[in-house]
Amino acid sequence: QVQLVESGGGLVQAGGSLRLSCVASERTSSIHRMGWFRQAPGKEREFVATITWSGGTTYYADSVKGRFTISRDNAKNTVYLQMNSLKPDDTAVYYCAARPPSNRGYNLSNNYNYWGQGTQVTVSS
Repeated sequence: QVQLVESGGGLVQAGGSLRLSCVASERTSSIHRMGWFRQAPGKEREFVATITWSGGTTYYADSVKGRFTISRDNAKNTVYLQMNSLKPDDTAVYYCAARPPSNRGYNLSNNYNYWGQGTQVTVSS
């Protein structure tokens, strides 16, 4: 069973930056794609960004394009989310997720098998 552990959340002022980390307990054939999702109070969980372990292909939600960057360090089994120019609307619990190879949509939370416990990001105005 793959375990994911996030870290790096916190409180930051608007315009500031944070870097989230997600460490996977192992890299197996059961993991092909890693993703970041977020959930604000009273809202559904939404897609933020995704990356593949192998080729590093990335996709982003329109709301974070140009501000957030997802990357991975294969040697450390770690995925990062660099968040710049943060806005109050970015306030949410951020979750790391992983899934095996699939043709199903990368931006749907139901298509991910493994989840971390979440880390809170709060952006003050």
